[in-house]
Amino acid sequence: MYPAELVKPMKEDLVVAGFEELHTPADVDAAMDKKGTTLVVVNSVCGCAAANARPGAKMSLKNAKTPDNLYTVFAGFDKEATDQARGYMLPFPPSSPCMALFKDGELVHMLERHHIEGRPAEIIADNLTEAYNEHC
Repeated sequence: MYPAELVKPMKEDLVVAGFEELHTPADVDAAMDKKGTTLVVVNSVCGCAAANARPGAKMSLKNAKTPDNLYTVFAGFDKEATDQARGYMLPFPPSSPCMALFKDGELVHMLERHHIEGRPAEIIADNLTEAYNEHC
């Protein structure tokens, strides 16, 4: 598990943008029970999370349509919550970072690490905004 002081600024990057942290499996279950659209970002310490995933997720929120609920779990820190969130993302294999859009608890759009790594934040934001325009 990563030290808290290492992940704190990476977690705050999304929290300041309006994402709520999920720390336990119960937090994840409660979040997934909410009606409407929900974006879950599996955050991580890797470079593609800092350069692409987090900036892309934040940029996507400038769209006219956005998810009703914004949540994040941190891989390698909130392990149980991350595992629980990944259970909702099946049949996709675990990856971090990744982003999943749900509508009334049903997975409707997924961005896996291979969709994020090496792609500019703007491309990630465009991908998410297309999903928002369709599902939100």
